[in-house]
Amino acid sequence: MALSFRSPGAGRAMRLPRRPRLLIPVTIALAAIVVLLLIFDGIYTDFLWFDSVNFSSVFSTMLLTQILLFVVGAVLMVGIVGGNMVVAHRTRPMFGPGMFGTPQGADRYRMALDPHRRLVFAVGMGVLALFTGSSIAGQWKTWMLFANSSSFGQKDPQFHLDVSFFMFTFPFLRMVLNFLFTAIVLSIVAAAIVHYLYGGFRIQSPGGVRATRAARSHLSVLLGVFLLLKAAAYWLDRYQLVFSDRGFVYGASYTDVNAVLPAKGILAGIALICALIFFLGVIRPGGMWPGVAFGLMVLSAILIGTVYPALVEQFQVKPNQQGKEEPYIKRNIDETRKAYGVDDAKIVPYQAQGSPQQGQAATDDTVSGVRLLDPALVAKTFQQKQRIRGFYDFADPLDVDRYKDADGNVRDHVVAVRELTGPPPEQDNWINRHLVYTHGYGFVAAPGNEVDSEGLPAFDSKDMPVDGSLVTQTGLKEPRIYFGEGGSDYVIVGGSASNPQELDYPTSGGTGQTNNAYTGTGGVPVGSFFNRLLYAVKYGEKNLLLSGDINSRSRILYDRDPAQRVAKVAPFLNLDSDPYPAVVDGRVVWIIDAYTTANEFPYSESKSYSAMVRDTATDPRAIAPQPRDQINYIRNSVKATVDAYDGTVKLYEWDSQDPVLKSWEKAFPGIIQPQSAMSPELKEHLRYPEDLFKVQRDVLSRYHITDARSFYSGQDFWNVPDDPSSGEKNIKQPPYYLSVKMPGSQSSFSLTTTFVPRQGPNLAAFMAVNATPGGGYGQLEILRMPASTTIAGPGQVQNTFTNRFSGELNVLGLGKAQILYGNLLTLPFAGGLVYVEPVYVQTAAGAGQEPYPILRRVLVMFGDKVGSADTLKDALAQVFGDQEVPAAPANPSAPQTPANVPQLAGLIDQAQKAYDDAQAALSANPPDWAAYGKAQDQLKQALNALNEAQTKQPSAPATPQPSASPSATPPAATPSPSASPPGG
Repeated sequence: MALSFRSPGAGRAMRLPRRPRLLIPVTIALAAIVVLLLIFDGIYTDFLWFDSVNFSSVFSTMLLTQILLFVVGAVLMVGIVGGNMVVAHRTRPMFGPGMFGTPQGADRYRMALDPHRRLVFAVGMGVLALFTGSSIAGQWKTWMLFANSSSFGQKDPQFHLDVSFFMFTFPFLRMVLNFLFTAIVLSIVAAAIVHYLYGGFRIQSPGGVRATRAARSHLSVLLGVFLLLKAAAYWLDRYQLVFSDRGFVYGASYTDVNAVLPAKGILAGIALICALIFFLGVIRPGGMWPGVAFGLMVLSAILIGTVYPALVEQFQVKPNQQGKEEPYIKRNIDETRKAYGVDDAKIVPYQAQGSPQQGQAATDDTVSGVRLLDPALVAKTFQQKQRIRGFYDFADPLDVDRYKDADGNVRDHVVAVRELTGPPPEQDNWINRHLVYTHGYGFVAAPGNEVDSEGLPAFDSKDMPVDGSLVTQTGLKEPRIYFGEGGSDYVIVGGSASNPQELDYPTSGGTGQTNNAYTGTGGVPVGSFFNRLLYAVKYGEKNLLLSGDINSRSRILYDRDPAQRVAKVAPFLNLDSDPYPAVVDGRVVWIIDAYTTANEFPYSESKSYSAMVRDTATDPRAIAPQPRDQINYIRNSVKATVDAYDGTVKLYEWDSQDPVLKSWEKAFPGIIQPQSAMSPELKEHLRYPEDLFKVQRDVLSRYHITDARSFYSGQDFWNVPDDPSSGEKNIKQPPYYLSVKMPGSQSSFSLTTTFVPRQGPNLAAFMAVNATPGGGYGQLEILRMPASTTIAGPGQVQNTFTNRFSGELNVLGLGKAQILYGNLLTLPFAGGLVYVEPVYVQTAAGAGQEPYPILRRVLVMFGDKVGSADTLKDALAQVFGDQEVPAAPANPSAPQTPANVPQLAGLIDQAQKAYDDAQAALSANPPDWAAYGKAQDQLKQALNALNEAQTKQPSAPATPQPSASPSATPPAATPSPSASPPGG
């Protein structure tokens, strides 16, 4: 018969009335049922979504893996911690203190807890299981990479292990070790509490701690296991050194290799010895050996693990850092270049002649076809000219692609799709938002090097329904945009075919609009009551159940953003921040570059992804959220497409040699198609990804240096220049897609950037990568400027343009007009470098209109020669033709010769009158476009005459101000970048 020792009254407890006692469990049960139903709703609607895009295997693999990890983690944690609590309880003394006397200290807690012991234990273990299981399940990627790891075929320079150990195995071992540490620490704490509550040990004064043999043995074993884990951690820490940031560069340094590495081995051995001492305490209880072992471990960690490496660093390394660190810097250089894919970058010395080489300027047509439309500026022009209705919009900035014209010539284009922003505010209701305004319409494009007579883009794909030569050339058949970057809300499509209600595009007659009924296969069917109920719960919307407009043909489209769809079906990929639309095989598709990244490549420099890709073209808030920000390895392993009409997602293998991608392909077999599955037309629109290029240019600003001594001195490090056309400081100039002819190569669609020295504004290098799939794709080539010659950098060129042409540009900015500088493009040309910059004028808007920029001037500079004209051809002729550009005035504020002052003043008055006439025509309701065009022609003639008159002056006027408008030039009209002009 079991004995029970309880204090008087311990078995009695307050009892609630019967009805409240029933109400509490019923409430808990109902709450649990609701929570379970919501969980089921979320999981099942996710399954329906994955099934609708034919990626159900991804969903099932992720779900089963996470469930398995949850169960394993929860069971192991509960088993270890709960098992130790049970052991502590079962080895409690039969007659603990306070059993037969007045309860004191811990006895009071035990007596209060004992009647609810099982409930408290069950709740505690349940909470522990929930948190542990969730934490382990959240690390499913670590497990899957470990379980499906692929060899890199290259070894690290310190331990000579395959890189896959550090990329896949090491993170998993750290995860397991952290789990075991957590379990043992919690077990020690929990066991100590149980032993204390049930009399296993007492804290007495005087006398210290008095413990039973069972309690002492139990805790000794747990502390011994803890030290065994500590020994394993010390040993594993040895491999962590390849990620050390202690030295001059990332990776194991001199101190790490010669002091920390042996210290970790010694500490691992000491931890093993201390663990054995604790285990011996079980056999031979008592004595002071466990205390000695604990003190030895702490003292060794301080002296060997901390003090000794610090002494080596201070007295051996710092006095001779360059010599000591040189081999480790070389390791960092080599491994960083491999990890970021820049190890085969070509650096070519380039003289950058100040005068064009004979014959080259006449035969090289690359510059004459350079893109003048700035995607960031003409977005407003696209909106005003092609938005058609206020509920449509275009992405800002626009995208750059290339298309063939009627003659088969490939031309750079600025492109966008017309997307819906939702119903007008006065018509914003559930039916309009989700059943009527369901999709955008149209692909809009304009050649990058062409404008019409008014300075507006010469659209070759436009209007609603779509029209233009590019539409015919590409065979565009399906211009509807159900899936796009503006598709943040769910829509229900299909419905009645005989009475369609989806707005297709507005018309001028009849009902004022053309309607459409969706016939695609995208989305999830919601014809059944069950599916409608599921989505009504998911979105908390009763209309999904009650609406009579939803029938058996209806489908719900959600998660419609292309990047969001790719991220969902391939959560192991990082995505480029610039998805772009293209017409492929008669349909609009979104093309998205996807990356495999890691932060575990040995010796490779770790950097912030978001910091590397940020520039003036990238809003930090628009940078796609990535699974990780710190990276030291990246590959463009996958090209993804999303059909704009039916939302079909396709993933194509692009880098078949990437071991990280190979591992994910093992984990998710069949979801990534081979590159051979791409259609030829799709390949024509692929390009080198912009974010990857930004990452690589950031790396190459330092790692173009391959000599360790030169790298240590840092004298030849570069910077990406600030964007001179923006007027903002400390924000990098974005790279530009251009057709470029590198020395010794054919012209190709490329991505380009420039570098300046760390301590100067002049040009240090020009870099381009062949962005066209095929031979040479992805080849990084750097033209290095001579150190003995000063070549003007972007900031200096911008200053030269601003100072040299301030007079004529200020006339363009008369009244409330604003001068906007477009992207400052740099190209190798005729043995030197040519800079091209479009200048836009954004005039004040009329009533009910928004201002938008119009291309008005093109500025060109080659060497010390500059040109400014209405067209690129004329500006190039000024620089490369027979006409000599006059030198900059020695004294800009010198007075004009009396003979020419009246002429200039008269021309300024003519320009002012033409501008006023243009503004009056624009402000009319409706605008008088004929009068506006005539006034613009008159303004153009006046500006040309003014420019000609200025060039004949021995010293040009500083900034002529027409008397009719003394405050007509706003500060924004002539931004002055801080960089010095050439030679300054």
